[in-house]
Amino acid sequence: MSVAVGVRKLEQPVFGRWQKLRDELGFDAAFTEFGPYAGANIKIQTIDQYTVESSMAMIETNTNYVGTHFGGSLYSMCDPFFMFLLMQNLGEGYMVWDKAAAIDFVKPGLGTVRARFHIPEVEIEAIRAELTKVKKLDRVYECEVKDESGDVVARMRKTLYIRKLNRTR
Repeated sequence: MSVAVGVRKLEQPVFGRWQKLRDELGFDAAFTEFGPYAGANIKIQTIDQYTVESSMAMIETNTNYVGTHFGGSLYSMCDPFFMFLLMQNLGEGYMVWDKAAAIDFVKPGLGTVRARFHIPEVEIEAIRAELTKVKKLDRVYECEVKDESGDVVARMRKTLYIRKLNRTR
């Protein structure tokens, strides 16, 4: 299935700029060149093929009007990673799109905050198995953003749309 975006059609390729940055710098370092991440001081660390962590030290450009972490930066540090993990682990032949997201701000964020994104191998295999029986599915994943004391600052929920691509078209 191709999805029209402007004048080009996509079958879930990685956008050219991201592919180039990932190839030249590696996945984690590519984010240092991505404007929203650079401006918010968000750092990425791949733990293993199923796990990524993001962190954001508080600096002037990621604070809000009252001097705590800006909510948009807290969301940004969580936004893409469940999608990336699924795309990477499912591989070619699958489409993964963000469908919905929600973030609950639990308490003001101060200092360095961190979030961990993990999709176990058993979940990847369950998705593959389910997509042999159904055309598409949604999955909901959650993460917590924690401060230096381990207190929850925010909770993010992400709904992802997943389908197997039909390569016979």
